Formats: sequence, structure tokens, C-alpha cells
Amino acid sequence: MGGINGTALEGLREGLRGPVITPRDPGYDEARSIYNAMIDRRPAAIAQCVDVADVRAVLSFARDTGAELAVRGGGHSGPGLCLVDDALVLDLSTMRGVRVDPGARIAQVAGGAQLGDLDHAAHTFGLGVPAGIISMTGVGGLTLGGGHGHLTRKYGLTVDSLLSADVVLADGTFVTASEEEHPELFWALRGGGGNFGVVTSFTFRLHPVGTVGVAVTVWPVDRTPEVLRWYREFLPAAPQDLNGFFTLFTIPPGPPFPEPIHGQKMCGVVWCYTGDLEGDRLEQALAPVNEPAPSAFHFTTPMPYPALQGMFDELIPKGYQWYWRGDFFDEISDASIEVHHKYGDNLPTELSLMHLYPVDAQAHEVRSDDTAWAYRDAVYSGVIAGVDPDPANAGLIRQWCVDYWSDLHPYSMGGSYINFIGEGESPDRVRATYRGHYDRLAATKHTYDPDNFFHANQNIPPTAG
Repeated sequence: MGGINGTALEGLREGLRGPVITPRDPGYDEARSIYNAMIDRRPAAIAQCVDVADVRAVLSFARDTGAELAVRGGGHSGPGLCLVDDALVLDLSTMRGVRVDPGARIAQVAGGAQLGDLDHAAHTFGLGVPAGIISMTGVGGLTLGGGHGHLTRKYGLTVDSLLSADVVLADGTFVTASEEEHPELFWALRGGGGNFGVVTSFTFRLHPVGTVGVAVTVWPVDRTPEVLRWYREFLPAAPQDLNGFFTLFTIPPGPPFPEPIHGQKMCGVVWCYTGDLEGDRLEQALAPVNEPAPSAFHFTTPMPYPALQGMFDELIPKGYQWYWRGDFFDEISDASIEVHHKYGDNLPTELSLMHLYPVDAQAHEVRSDDTAWAYRDAVYSGVIAGVDPDPANAGLIRQWCVDYWSDLHPYSMGGSYINFIGEGESPDRVRATYRGHYDRLAATKHTYDPDNFFHANQNIPPTAG
């Protein structure tokens, strides 16, 4: 059982409604698997909570026994922060309920829910939350990091739609954090990561989103400089209804891409349009896409928003090797364009990629001090990801990512979206991500978790005294 006493663990089993899974149990390997297969850790026990009572019981057990604790939501953490060797994992992944009040345009989302759960429940009412681009992403981890996605230019960051959160603190106390109750904790939760407690439920404001216009435009990778110079001028000036993230990738062997370009390295933009789709409005919005260079492929279609959210799920499913790093950018400089061109032309595997997500427009309407997210002046959130199904290529994709990031970082703003910090990066990266908010977050940590009980995360140690 690692560092956990077996007799004590049996007592925990008897006190929970959910199962406690150890290395002796047949479901152990499945229970410890997460999205990123590069992470292979063996917790002493995994407690799969089904309600708040289970969460409180697990926290009490960890405090009383001194067991190291990790918290798992959707299991999508790139550096695998939800797993620790020989530790106790508090697993929320069975708590996936979503309750929508369409009249009030509010959704209550359990702490282990994935984006697909939220999108499915809200879509039937023509509503949604700006969050992510892959339906398997955990709502909890994405939200606590700040959250961005296809709807960010229109509706802001995920945390800009957060109304309240139910939190179990390190001492077992249950609180609701909002602008009215525990406002400092609420401020910290909106971007400060998993440092402050276990969030068992999120309450979001919902926004109108039903069928959206989806488009994918790709150009040969040698056109990267021309396309990026066009993109940096076009998108910030475009209406907020139009979102588009830039990508370097290899064309996958399947629809909607035609066979002649399968396997070719390309640069491209994935578009989401939330405006009026009557007539040829989508085509009009995207009429300039051939200005930088003739596109190799341009595809447009109306699509239900949840279908767009799940569009990449089969391409990069759970169980592949991943290594990623990110940075914020306030511009796409000419020097950075040369770096993108170099590494886009040398993608190490067919699934490795780079994305630049816009975080401007409506996301800039919130003041920097209103949430823990410190980069309200960023225009793009970039991520470089080495991806491959074969463990033999783990070193290759990691090195490509590190080299790409090292060459690009000098042209960044210095910090990263907290969820894009990769395994093994310096703790200084966390401080850089929060800029002048770091000391306030550390003070809030002291108030709500003075002993740093929750430290298996992108950690912010509490201030002393």
C-alpha cells in the first residue's frame, strides 16, 4: 500500500460510498490511467468519491494519517499533477452531473465533469460556456486555470462566466465562494489552480450558443510566414463573433481533408463563428482567407457547438504520449514567425502540433485585478505539444517541444497559461504566470491552506505567518 497503513485504508473503504482502489485490485491500472500516457505513476490508493461526504472523508483520512494527497478531476493534466507515486488520490471523476436552469441561464457542474458533459446538457437549451476545444477535458482543471476556447473572443475566459464554487477546504470545512461569500477565495479560484481546496461544484453563467459556423483553412507549411503576418493583422480586427486559432500540424488521413494532402505538414486556422449564419454570412466573414496565399484546403459548415468541441477527440484520444509547454504573447513578432516556420517544418511526429489561441476581445473587457488570471493584456495563449502513440518516441517529442519553446520563449510575455506548464519546468514559471498577483495568491493560500496540504499542483506555497 505504499506509505498508507492497510488497516487504516480498510477503515476508509468502509466509510465511503465510492470504491477505494489499490494495486491489488483488478481495476487499478484503469483507475490510475490519465489522458497523458507519458505519465506512469503508481498511487498507493485511489478513492473514487461520489459525493461531498466522500470528499470530506478522504481529506480527513489524509490529514489524520499524514498521507500525501493528489486531487484528480478530469485527468487531463499534461504534467500528470493528479497522480503521485505512493500517495492517496482523491478522484472526482465519477462526479459528473450537470444541472441546467435554462430560464436563469445557469449551470451547476460537478467537480469531475468533462466539457462534453457540460456541452451536452447546455446545448439542448441553446446555451454554453466558453471552455476548451476537446470534450474530454475536465471542467475543474480547465476552469481553475482560467480557461479559454472557441468562444473566448465572444464571451471571455471560462472564469469570467463562473458565478460561484462549492469548495471543501484542507480542514474539511465546506464553503461556497462567490463575489459575496469568501470573495478572496473566489478571486483566487479564477486562475489560481488547485491550490486552495477541492471544488465539488461549479456554477456558471450560460451564454447563447447553438449551431456555429465552423471552418478549417490550411496552407502549405512553407507559407507559414505569410499566413502568420496576415493572421496577426486580421483576427484582432475581426468581429468578436469570429474566433480562430492558428495551428501547425500534419494533415490526418481522413475527412474533411482530401486524400492528396493527407500526411502533409501544413499551417492553418480552425475557425468558429457565432454570428448569423443566414445566407453566406460565414463565407463573407472568411472571404479574406486567400489574401496571404492560396489555401490548400478551405472547408466550411454549420455545426452544433458540442460537435465542434468533440471534433478532435478521435484524432488525439486518451492514452497517447504527450509533452507540452506554453507561453503568452502580446504580438506575433517577425522573429517569432521565423521560429514557428523552422519548427513547423520539422514536426517530429504526425500528431505533434502548435496552437495559438486568441485571448483578446471580450477577455480584455475584464480588469486584470478582478481575477487571479494575470495576463489580461495577452493577445494569444500558445502551446507546443509533442504527441505520439508510441512510447519509443517520448524522448523525441519532448526534445522537439523543449527546443521549440526555448527558441520561442524570448519573444513571449514571460508567463504561461498555468495548464500549459509542462512536467519538469522550474517553479519560477508559476511565479511568472501570476506576475504581481503571486503575493496575493500566496496570502490567500495562507488563509485557506496554511500548511500547503494541497501541493500536488502548480504550487503556490503559503506566505509565512
